[in-house]
Amino acid sequence: MRDLLGRLDQATGWCGVFWQRDPDGMRACLDGVEVPPWDVVQALLHDLAADRGIPEAERETHRARTLHRASLTAYDSRPGARELLGDRLDMMLTEQRLALEREADLSRLLSEATAPDDADRISLDLAWVRDDHERATARCAELQERLARLESADRPTWANPGATPTYPRPDADPDPEQPRRPRGARYAGLQNTDTHTEPTAPPTPTPATPPTPRGARYEPPPPEAPTPHATPDHAKPDHTEPDHTEPDHTTQTVQTLLHLRREGRTGEAHAVLVEAAARPPHDLPPLAAELHRAGLAADWATLLWEAASLPPDRLVALADALAGAGRADDCRKLLRQGVTRPAPEIAEAILALIDAGREREARALLDSYLRVRTPEDAARCAHTDPRRLIPLLLETARGVSEEHRWDLVHALRVAGFNA
Repeated sequence: MRDLLGRLDQATGWCGVFWQRDPDGMRACLDGVEVPPWDVVQALLHDLAADRGIPEAERETHRARTLHRASLTAYDSRPGARELLGDRLDMMLTEQRLALEREADLSRLLSEATAPDDADRISLDLAWVRDDHERATARCAELQERLARLESADRPTWANPGATPTYPRPDADPDPEQPRRPRGARYAGLQNTDTHTEPTAPPTPTPATPPTPRGARYEPPPPEAPTPHATPDHAKPDHTEPDHTEPDHTTQTVQTLLHLRREGRTGEAHAVLVEAAARPPHDLPPLAAELHRAGLAADWATLLWEAASLPPDRLVALADALAGAGRADDCRKLLRQGVTRPAPEIAEAILALIDAGREREARALLDSYLRVRTPEDAARCAHTDPRRLIPLLLETARGVSEEHRWDLVHALRVAGFNA
């Protein structure tokens, strides 16, 4: 990281933003005390692309990814790492919720603004809050992957290798009314909207093209093991209709959450939601209805966010189940959150689905990606396998709209492809 920063103008671009927002955290990373989240490293590589050109940034990306993974492995091998990561995941989920709430407030204010100056100011604030939300989402996914790796490494050889991991949480949780502010460059880019002054304008770095990061959420799903809240797979019928135990199962989950929320045990409540997100797709629409009836709509939002990190085939299956149950808004929200992953990961997931004979799921995922992300983001997907992906990208974009297709054609040409 010191070598990378040494080649940048540290007062500009994303590097300048990180130094302004969290100088202590940046120093901690430079001193080797903390490992920066990958989205921070990636943003610095974008700065390198702007300063030194895309070819140099592409050469450095592979080296940075290798060193970053090695750093995480060393960091997470220390005693107490699991509890620390669980605590940080809880804090990042709080940051993500705060960003979503702030985004909703700003969107409302923007729709009501009449003066051009007010609209410009609110639009700028909204751009920063959306960046906060995207970074929080990426960091939660990274923390979940690290926890999953620790769970896998700690599982004894005699244990069922297909067991669904449950992430432990610390006993002392932050006061939900006074969330603790995470420190360190791991959390750089997440503002405290009550006290922090933002830069005058967000930078617009030239994107580098990072290699495809691998993530546990894109591996084929393991067979589910029985849990205290789940029916064993061998006891479930082959059809997708709910079985007789589902009402008790759903009610038990809701009652458990109500009990944990009353006692302020937020970490344990989140663990219940993590487990619930991994259930078969047809289990979740009834659970959504019960959570809303019980006044736990915020827990359903968290569960839906957790489900957005499912492997793509299961993500699409859950979206289908929600749509079939009349929960079209939840379906759209799930897919929007599910495609916040970096472009190379989306590309890898689409290719994996196609190779597995799941072309319908691949097309559904790509359609959602094209509707939510920019044409430039879509063009970055093509780098993974241009021969296979460019025709599919263009065909799917035409299904969105002809204008969308032409925007993608332009973005592909700018990215160096003949489209």
